[in-house]
Amino acid sequence: MAEPEFSARGVRIARWPRSLTRAGEVRIEDGRLALLTSYGSEIDSAPVSAVRAGRPWFAKADETVATVNGTRYRLTLHSDGGEGDRGPAGGGEAEASGRFLAALKRAAGRT
Repeated sequence: MAEPEFSARGVRIARWPRSLTRAGEVRIEDGRLALLTSYGSEIDSAPVSAVRAGRPWFAKADETVATVNGTRYRLTLHSDGGEGDRGPAGGGEAEASGRFLAALKRAAGRT
């Protein structure tokens, strides 16, 4: 099995207005985005070409909104605790959500 193009653990996945998991996983692998619970069961998945994602103006630096199969999910990505790159503005979290958005664009072939 190939290495995933993007994988983040400890992600809070919420579908308005309720939280689905506080320690989920977001994975981009083989051209598909998968949202997983902390136990590894699938919440939702879709081809990356059918996923819309972005960071709205009202979201925090570590939050991203993704539309998967017509359902909007709020993803709160945290950087790994061992990186030590968090500045006063929370740059580690912004970096994690930025890496997710960049990986999604790369996997979909968008520039």
